[in-house]
Amino acid sequence: MRVFLALCLLMLSGLTQAAIKTEEIPYQSADGTKMIGYFAYDDAIKGPRPGVVVVHEFWGLNDYAKRRARDLAGLGYSALAIDMYGDGKNTEHPKDAMAFMQEVLKDSSAAAVRFQAGLTLLEQQPQTDPQKVAAIGYCFGGGVVLNAARQGLPLLGVVSFHGALATKTPAVPGAVKAKILVEHGAMDSMVTPDAVAAFKAEMDKAGADYTFVSLEGAKHGFSNPDADRLGHGDHGGPDIGYNKAADERSWADMQAFFKKIFG
Repeated sequence: MRVFLALCLLMLSGLTQAAIKTEEIPYQSADGTKMIGYFAYDDAIKGPRPGVVVVHEFWGLNDYAKRRARDLAGLGYSALAIDMYGDGKNTEHPKDAMAFMQEVLKDSSAAAVRFQAGLTLLEQQPQTDPQKVAAIGYCFGGGVVLNAARQGLPLLGVVSFHGALATKTPAVPGAVKAKILVEHGAMDSMVTPDAVAAFKAEMDKAGADYTFVSLEGAKHGFSNPDADRLGHGDHGGPDIGYNKAADERSWADMQAFFKKIFG
């Protein structure tokens, strides 16, 4: 009997997993960059549902960003992991990642138009309710989604996980329409206390609706299980590290945030 029940549970688990559909979708931004989005949704859910853009770390559109899109699909959302570097580029070498990121950031408009292209692609999917869209981002991607909020894009909310907080284009009063959740590692050596203070002052001055969570004991990259390997590997990686408690706490915070903004 126990064996039979175990087999039944395995079959049910397989059916649940099979309901998550994924596909790669080629698209192009206004600057001419050819990109590849990774789209995920639960096929068992009928009709449009809230959508979430996922913006990758500075490593590029890798398996971790795609996994987060699948995780969101499992929560009932339509999720698109977008490609900020073009051609789906990703790497595990810090120098290459830095070069990819700097290439995007050297032109202040490049990141904005590439994010907009991904947002538009998500809104166009039949599984997405275009009136209920949010964005999440990690590391470099956290800075991208915060800048999208600063620009007043039509997002209900954005969530930054160990994201960059500094900006060359601070929000002006009344510009930020999206609600903001920042999940920050209290031991993040890559985002200084001064940057945190400046961000909070900027959001206060802009009149933004934001929540800032400082996670005790967490370093930069705390949500990514590969952070320990990438931070201390053969290439001499950055000061990052995985923190299971911070990962789980921040993901739970995000879920509560989405329930609030999506209704």
